[in-house]
Amino acid sequence: MSLLDHLSVVFLYPQDPVNIAATVRAMKNMGVHDLRLVRPCPYDPFRIEGVAHDTRDIVERIRHFDTLDEALADCGRVVGFAGKRRSAKWERLGPRAVAERHLPDLEAGHRVALLFGQEDHGLPNEALDRAQVLCLIPTTEHSSLNLAQAVLVALYEFHVAAGDATRKVEAHRHQSGPATHEEWERLFADTQAALDAIAFFRTRNPELVMRSIRSLAFRAKPDEREVTMLRAVAIEVLRTIDRLTRGLAKGPWRRRDDGGAPEDAG
Repeated sequence: MSLLDHLSVVFLYPQDPVNIAATVRAMKNMGVHDLRLVRPCPYDPFRIEGVAHDTRDIVERIRHFDTLDEALADCGRVVGFAGKRRSAKWERLGPRAVAERHLPDLEAGHRVALLFGQEDHGLPNEALDRAQVLCLIPTTEHSSLNLAQAVLVALYEFHVAAGDATRKVEAHRHQSGPATHEEWERLFADTQAALDAIAFFRTRNPELVMRSIRSLAFRAKPDEREVTMLRAVAIEVLRTIDRLTRGLAKGPWRRRDDGGAPEDAG
């Protein structure tokens, strides 16, 4: 059982099967299963499931009603979603406040209906009369949201408020703990040696540079594996410089056996 088992999405005269399918997908994502349609447009349940994959459990439970009152008959609370302000003095809340307001109703087993209107005109006043509170989703001056998008916003807030997240994200298989003080100091020592080897401190104060690097590294909060990797970078810089230095010392010349001047080895 979930608190969201007592949450219903109600569409008044939906006009587009695509919005029905997108709503079914949003309901599946957010753990809501009860969709009620009042005199919907014709649609093919098979096509709905084709658009919203793996949602047969929700599609099979969709119920149709001839009137809005029939669709809301068993609902203890009704929230009407409106895209613009109305002249009547309905109480208006944002979607998060709506979820927080009605979470106790869900906990008590009371059915809460989220009521949405037609895609082009929204909810008429006679439908809003059935709602105890209106929900206005904050937007720019372009306040018209796609129907399924509005449903997703509303269901997301209820999903979070109910603490109903069931999807488990596995930890990274290379997850590592924090680096020790000794590992940090080895990183900074090798980093300073690498910077010194490339003459980075020739015109810079080593103490100030290393203090900035420490500050940057601590703010990044790398774990033990990442600190080890950064240290390996500094060590490889030193090894590369050493190999190049030894190679240049040998040079493309070899000394003559008689101890004279070197001759071209090529």
